[in-house]
Amino acid sequence: MAKRGKRYRADESDLDQDTPVALPDAVAKVKSFKPTKFDQSVEICMHLGIDAKQADQAVRGSVSLPHGIGVARRVIAFCREDQVEAATEAGASEAGGEELVKKIQDGWMEFDVAVASPEMMRVVSRLGRTLGPKGLMPSPKSGSVTPNVPEAVKEFAAGKVEFRNDSGGNVHAVVGKVSFEPDKLSENAQAFMDTIVRMKPSATKGVYVKKVSLSATMSPGVPVAM
Repeated sequence: MAKRGKRYRADESDLDQDTPVALPDAVAKVKSFKPTKFDQSVEICMHLGIDAKQADQAVRGSVSLPHGIGVARRVIAFCREDQVEAATEAGASEAGGEELVKKIQDGWMEFDVAVASPEMMRVVSRLGRTLGPKGLMPSPKSGSVTPNVPEAVKEFAAGKVEFRNDSGGNVHAVVGKVSFEPDKLSENAQAFMDTIVRMKPSATKGVYVKKVSLSATMSPGVPVAM
């Protein structure tokens, strides 16, 4: 078990982790923890009652949060030549086709999100072994493969959040910064929870959302009541 720092232990001692609280109270609690020298990210984690080994129970997608996440994301776009200018104007740091694929094959990886038009996926597929393990491969399920490349670039650059369940059935995402106003953090977190609830796989049996917690980068998780 990882050794916790003094700050973490102090925050944890002031927390009842067996009693879920309403989302606004959880936000207030996270914001009340001892501050750090940097603006911590606030993350939500939902433990789902899915069988992560079954493909038909996978929970994966993306959501545009009402107030963004407080971080500018570097987005690249795989698109036709006639879409390059529009993608760049929308915020793409790089846009193109074969030449962009070659640049990445040569080792360039200075981006956070990759989007692509459907017809470009035959070219982008050559990057599967490079982008796949890093979670950067464009996918229709996450909304990063779309005919409207400029709009996708704009959304992801503004903080559109991608999510995918892990092997333990957990889905997590950043929903803002500690410096956000409480109501904005609450609205972002609620939007994420609502999205996950709507995506309940039909094959899932029993309780779908088992546990929800909210935490900052260096804080313990605060249990949230659904």
